[in-house]
Amino acid sequence: MKSDSGIFLWMTWQAMQRAGLDSAAIFASVNLPDAPPDPQARRDNATQKRFWDAAERISGNADVGLHVGAHMPPFRGQVMEYLFLSSPTFGEGLTRALRYHRLLTDALPLNLRVEGETAILHGLEHPVRHYLEVALCVFLQFWRHVTDGEFRPREIRLTYTAGATPADYERIYGCPVRLGMPEGALCFDATLLARPSPAAEPQLLAMHEALAEQRLAELERRDLITRIERELGGLLEAGDVSLERVAARLQRNPHTLRRELAAIGTTFNDVVARYRERLARRLLARTSESIDQIVYLTGFSEHSAFTRAFKRWTGETPTDYRRRKQSGAA
Repeated sequence: MKSDSGIFLWMTWQAMQRAGLDSAAIFASVNLPDAPPDPQARRDNATQKRFWDAAERISGNADVGLHVGAHMPPFRGQVMEYLFLSSPTFGEGLTRALRYHRLLTDALPLNLRVEGETAILHGLEHPVRHYLEVALCVFLQFWRHVTDGEFRPREIRLTYTAGATPADYERIYGCPVRLGMPEGALCFDATLLARPSPAAEPQLLAMHEALAEQRLAELERRDLITRIERELGGLLEAGDVSLERVAARLQRNPHTLRRELAAIGTTFNDVVARYRERLARRLLARTSESIDQIVYLTGFSEHSAFTRAFKRWTGETPTDYRRRKQSGAA
């Protein structure tokens, strides 16, 4: 599952407010309220198409991503900024940022190469044009910030055959954009890679890299648990939950999966228990499914076993929990 840091959606909400768009209707398209999203909540990238299709339809603007991008607030205060500023040069900062770019998004397979006097950041390809054009605005603004305005793109290449007008791209990106190219890329002067960072500090850099490593490990932990949980729903209903069964679905050796879970400080049984608890809480609080049906959906063999487990989790019976939650919601 591809995903993005919640900071991007938070920035997009801010930009839509500045642009005067109907953010309430647009955010409702992906079941979100018209309020600043949690910047710490990781977001599934698969919702980007539905979100930007709604933004284009509601705004009546075929270039809505580019124009929202022009209103994006500055990207500040994240570990990526600290990696750039504490690295000896812009090039070293960029190399480090690319090593950890999954912290921001794993939907863009970014890489850097140098051809003569031109540095080429490639991998700027995504099925949703508006998402990519917003991301480009964020990147350009950020690189101008960490280079005190020295960063200047020479050219942007997009794989799409249809886009905004050349003048609109030039106005917002500050460079020509070529459409229908075989790869998506951003080109800039390679000499900028050697630009020294006035804030370079080896000790701070070591701290920032350690923090980035820690956050990357946490992201990988969440990714593995998410992939396991995606398999659990159907297996629970069938009463066929086992580490061996899930490992087969994930195309892993059971011993490998057990070792991977141990490395992130958990076990298969713990993952299953937490998933069952969350599923039971959600079904009781938000649906009218019978208790017997919830027992079946959560994979318990009998009503009494489910009740005992639920009381252990919450201190309440399933009936009392449902009554309290649904009366509060009403």
